[in-house]
Amino acid sequence: MGKQNILREKLSSGKPTLSTHIHSVWPAEIEVIGNTGFYDYVEFVAEYGPSNLHDLDNLCRTAELFNMGTMIKIDQSLMPFLAQRGIGAGFSSVLFTDVRNISEVKECIKSARPDHPDYGGTYGVATRRNTYSMEGYGGSSDYIKSVGETVLAFMIEKKGAVDDLENILALKDVEMIQWGASDLSMNIGVLRDDPIIIKAKKKTFVTAIKMGVHPRAEINSSDEVKEYLDIGVRHFSVGTDISILRDFWKNEGEKISKSLEGF
Repeated sequence: MGKQNILREKLSSGKPTLSTHIHSVWPAEIEVIGNTGFYDYVEFVAEYGPSNLHDLDNLCRTAELFNMGTMIKIDQSLMPFLAQRGIGAGFSSVLFTDVRNISEVKECIKSARPDHPDYGGTYGVATRRNTYSMEGYGGSSDYIKSVGETVLAFMIEKKGAVDDLENILALKDVEMIQWGASDLSMNIGVLRDDPIIIKAKKKTFVTAIKMGVHPRAEINSSDEVKEYLDIGVRHFSVGTDISILRDFWKNEGEKISKSLEGF
């Protein structure tokens, strides 16, 4: 049988989810997260940090020890390869970046869905880590179901995606979306706090909720949760390892440095 897909189960049952981000490929970070008992899945932000294929397997192995799911955020430029290798390593969700129109979204979906008449994708039979718990080489009904249940999430962070939001959200395989203010601000040449960005953010969250697609809010602390709960958001990802470390080193370093002044 295929492995349990925690994120899929939570979404299907209408339950809220909580995740966090890691850039590091050190599995000990996932162990620390898992030991808290609070997180449903861990997102490996592969788009931002270096990794190899062995790392992907090891990150998934570690998360499974704590009954947590996994999401991989991938570069658009290597999208089909990274999506399929991530799924093969055991990631239960793929977060696609930088999509600019509905055609690109359909391309992403196709790369991550089984090469089977019921799915119409291009992911074929491959004896990667996601097959090790199944009988045979692959291609069984369990294998097809396991690949087909991968949760597909999309960054809404380009003007084209915002403009065509309703059509993108209407695709049945678009199951979760993530707002990306920084990319959109760069894409249209304004700052993050520009009224255009604020309006686009509201449109993205409100439209997704209205159309029954799960929007996820990336937050830096628990203080930000209420704002999103009030509009109907039930999925959150809090903090990133590198940012948590930077903030600690900056804040504590500054305080200690001031204490040392004059010595």
